[in-house]
Amino acid sequence: PGKFASSYRESRESFQKNVPLNDVIDVNRPAPAPKGTIRVAAVQLESSSKYEGANSFRERAIEAIKVAVMEHSANLVLLQELFLGPYFCQSQDATNFELAECWDDDDDNVVSFFQELAKTYNVVLPISLFERKNNAYYNSVVVIDSDGTNLGTYRKSHIPDGTGYQEKFYFSPGDTGFKVFQTNVGTIGVGICWDQWFPEAARSMALLGADVILYPTAIGSEPQDPTLDSADHWQRVMQGHAAANMVPVVASNRVGTEVLLDDSGQERQRITFYGRSFITNETGLIVKEAGKGGSPNGRDILVSDIITGENRATRAAWGLFRDRRPELYGILQTKDGSTHMR
Repeated sequence: PGKFASSYRESRESFQKNVPLNDVIDVNRPAPAPKGTIRVAAVQLESSSKYEGANSFRERAIEAIKVAVMEHSANLVLLQELFLGPYFCQSQDATNFELAECWDDDDDNVVSFFQELAKTYNVVLPISLFERKNNAYYNSVVVIDSDGTNLGTYRKSHIPDGTGYQEKFYFSPGDTGFKVFQTNVGTIGVGICWDQWFPEAARSMALLGADVILYPTAIGSEPQDPTLDSADHWQRVMQGHAAANMVPVVASNRVGTEVLLDDSGQERQRITFYGRSFITNETGLIVKEAGKGGSPNGRDILVSDIITGENRATRAAWGLFRDRRPELYGILQTKDGSTHMR
C-alpha cells in the first residue's frame, strides 16, 4: 500500500499539470448515436500486480474512454469502481487515506482533468473516486456531462465489511441519497458496487426517472473461501432490477488477480476479480457480456444502444409504475419488519 500511495502522489501532480490530451480528430470515426439514443460503453480493465504504478491505471482508463468514443461512438462510458488504482480495501491500512481526493480546493485536480476529457471527447463520464470532504471519506461517483459540466456527486449508500472487502474502515455511508443526473444524452442513475444488491436503490432511481442504471463495481473471489463464486448470483440480482423496473442496467467490474503484500514483500492475501461486466435491456436480458477471465489485452469494451423514448413508452404501457401501492410499503422503512426507523 505504501508503494502505491507514493506512486499515486506523483500521478496526482501530473493531473494538476493538465496533461495534454491526444488529438481527437479521426476521419474514420463511426457516425454518432442517433438523437434520443444512449450509446453506453461498459469498460472492464484488468487488475493485476503487473500494473504497479498509478500512471498505468490512469493511462489505461483514458485510452479505454478514447477507444469507446472514437471506435464505437459511445456517448456514455462507465469505468469500474475506484479505477485509478488497485482495490485498496483488501486490508485496513491508514496509508491508503492518501489516495482520497478533494475536488473543492481548486481547479487543478482529478475531477477537473476528467471534465476536460469529457468535453474534449463529447462524452458523459461517471467517475468513481475515493472522496475526502473535510474529515469525512466517501466512496463516490462524480457525474460529468458531455460538455464538461460537473453535475454532482453520488456517495455510496451501502458499505460492505468482510474479509478482503473492508470498506467500513475507509468510507462513511453516503449522505446524498439515491439520485439521477440529467445529462445531455439522457437521465442516468448511479449506484456503486454493494448498492447493486439492494432493490430499493434501483427502484428509487427508476422512480426518479432513470433511463439507465449504472453500477461501477469491484467484486470477485472471497479470500476466506476461494471456492465461493458469486458471479452468477451477482448478475441475476441486477438483471432482476432491470426487469422489475423496466430500466436497462450496466455493470462495469474489475477482472484479474490483485495480490496484497506485507511489509516484507510476502503475499498476505489475494482477490481474483471475476469480470463478467454486462449490459441488459429493459427486460433484464443480458445483451452484452465480457468474459470471466477478460480479454488477452486486459481490456473489454461493451457497447449497446438504449433508445430512451421507446423504453419509456414500453415501461408506461406495462403499467408497473401505474399499479404501485406506496401506501402499503411502510414495512420497507423498518429494519426488523415491525419497528419503524426514526
